[in-house]
Amino acid sequence: MQSTAAMLSTRLSRTFLPRAPVAASSAKISRALINASRYFSTPTETPTSAMTENASATTEKASAASPKRIHIYTRTGDKGTSALFTGERRAKSDPIFDALGATDELTSVLGLSREFCEEADNGLAPKLEMIQCLLQDAGANIATPRWCESDAHLKRTEFDPDGAQAALLERWIDDLEDQGLPPLRNFILPSGGRAASALHMARSVCRRAERTVVPLVHDGTASPTVGKYLNRLSDLLFTAARFAAFKDGKPEQVYRSVTSQQAATEARASRTARRGKKVESAEGP
Repeated sequence: MQSTAAMLSTRLSRTFLPRAPVAASSAKISRALINASRYFSTPTETPTSAMTENASATTEKASAASPKRIHIYTRTGDKGTSALFTGERRAKSDPIFDALGATDELTSVLGLSREFCEEADNGLAPKLEMIQCLLQDAGANIATPRWCESDAHLKRTEFDPDGAQAALLERWIDDLEDQGLPPLRNFILPSGGRAASALHMARSVCRRAERTVVPLVHDGTASPTVGKYLNRLSDLLFTAARFAAFKDGKPEQVYRSVTSQQAATEARASRTARRGKKVESAEGP
């Protein structure tokens, strides 16, 4: 006895699917069979003509409505090269991809920071999400050398040409400091809770991203506004980390010289030992 799928395949191929072109017919048959296997999973159930028509119509409608699948793997980088926004291919060791990798890493760390900030409900999450979006725009600028001959590419990848986004970061810094943030009087260590510590990590990655972008700015590959934005962003992330610790009520660990601490400990131990010897000599044998 033929299976339900086999019976349906025969009916579809004879009645509902066009003969040409062959490639299109094969694809439609496959889609119809996949769809049919969901509807007719019981071996003893025999599909009627109406059921088959409905299955075919549903498949065609889904195929028309579904967007074309984008594959994550392209295999184009298997030989160690990758493409710029202009289409030019360069080695993955190129300084441009170092900068793109650093800004991508920064975006990822900001995503982690944003999750912790949402948990803490400290009000920083929307700002971090906006920054993540802007870093994508900065990456487009980095991936499009400013000497590109395409005016359309250059215009499309401009980044903060009027400096408005960098100025916004400065206003955010001032606003966070005005919300009761204690003045900074000592060097502090990354600390102050999960949100604060993650923001400190983002700050250090941001500094590295800036260092990779500076040579590209100097040789005219990237716009100076990208470097300026990253510089100001690291300032914001430092302030945001302190603000997150403040909102969480967590202490910031202050830097102390380890050698000074060791010397002080040894001095106290020495004084204690001397006091003990004086007591022993006073009491006598």
